[in-house]
Amino acid sequence: MPEITMPKLSDTMTEGTLLRWRKKKGDKVEVGDILAEVETDKATMEMESFEEGTLAEIFVPEGGKVVVGAPLALVLKEGEKAGERSTGPKSAPAAPPAEAPASRPSVSSGRPLTPRARAAALRAGNGGAGGNVNEGVRVKATPLARKIADARGVRLAGLQGTGPGGRIIAFDVENAPVGGSAPAAAGASPVAAILPTPIAGMSETRVPLSGMRRVIAERLLASKTQIPHFYLTIEIDAAPMMAFRKEYIEASGGKITFNDIALSAVARAAMQKPKVNAAFAGDAIIEYGSVNLSVAIAVEDGLVTPVIRDAQKLSLKEISAIVKDLALRARDKKLKPEEYAGGTITVSNLGSYGIEQFCAIVNPPQAAILAVGAIVKKPVVNSRDEIEIGHRMSITLSGDHRVVDGAVAAEYMGALRKLLESPALLLL
Repeated sequence: MPEITMPKLSDTMTEGTLLRWRKKKGDKVEVGDILAEVETDKATMEMESFEEGTLAEIFVPEGGKVVVGAPLALVLKEGEKAGERSTGPKSAPAAPPAEAPASRPSVSSGRPLTPRARAAALRAGNGGAGGNVNEGVRVKATPLARKIADARGVRLAGLQGTGPGGRIIAFDVENAPVGGSAPAAAGASPVAAILPTPIAGMSETRVPLSGMRRVIAERLLASKTQIPHFYLTIEIDAAPMMAFRKEYIEASGGKITFNDIALSAVARAAMQKPKVNAAFAGDAIIEYGSVNLSVAIAVEDGLVTPVIRDAQKLSLKEISAIVKDLALRARDKKLKPEEYAGGTITVSNLGSYGIEQFCAIVNPPQAAILAVGAIVKKPVVNSRDEIEIGHRMSITLSGDHRVVDGAVAAEYMGALRKLLESPALLLL
């Protein structure tokens, strides 16, 4: 008598909104069928069935908010009858016992599988490159998750499942941590929130927090209170970038933005100065061998940071196309969970809003975020000590001082300046 519960569809999800049922009471259900559409704190996603039988009961109406792990529906197999259902909310499923550190999952890459790689894992089954590392291991996992785990050499016993009832699904295997998760920051004590009191004679509108807004509040509070921030600002001569963009558009017929140029330069500079492309892992610093660029995109309820993978390898045209696609689907809440995962450094650009300079908050567990301002005209002193009208753009790096020192960050900003003031280098 399997009970369908609210799955954890993103790493920060604590509750979801059941937008629409795709099956109705009495329908036959097969493994892999789409049961419903769920809105998380980041996107609207389809909820897949991991059971087969008949949809006997629906506990949550469309539009209802449900915490992760709470019951949504009941699927009965042939011959089964519904028993008495608990009326209280369920707690989130407990994690399987963790393995010793020496036997934690080992994968060659922390990034999710592509559709082609996933298909290859399906074909490989237990004979994948990783061998059958889960032979005899009794854990709750979907068949696809088992095949991908064997193909990649991931040990299922060390994973916490995010599927119904704590079942391990393909998403969990594809995002298996390399070397384990960073321990939580120690020494942080809760601080009582300072709440507003009613002001006599003033009208008020109370806007309940959305799931996204709540997660943003929690993550930014944790970042600002647990990460020792420092800030460096440089002013870029934007005239070469403006001339380059004009020539590029005329020569190629394609359209790129100043933000596309900045994103490409941030990624290239991070490969030149890799100590900023890093994360704090409690007892170690992880320096990444590739740049997965998180891009801050404003949406109706707040802010999301989808990831451009291997951004240092992409052309300006490719970066431009990916950013446009991510922004469009982010605003429609159509991004997939894996498109948020695995970022190594973040860029936030408020130049289009006319903001000349600002400081961003580090996006944990990353060690750096770049805040890009608008290109503005201002009087500048040229090489002949003459005052003339110039175009300038400010960029501020916010860094985690546990990972990045001031001199290291300054070297990175110098590399970034060189690329932006000589943007033809981005074509090499």
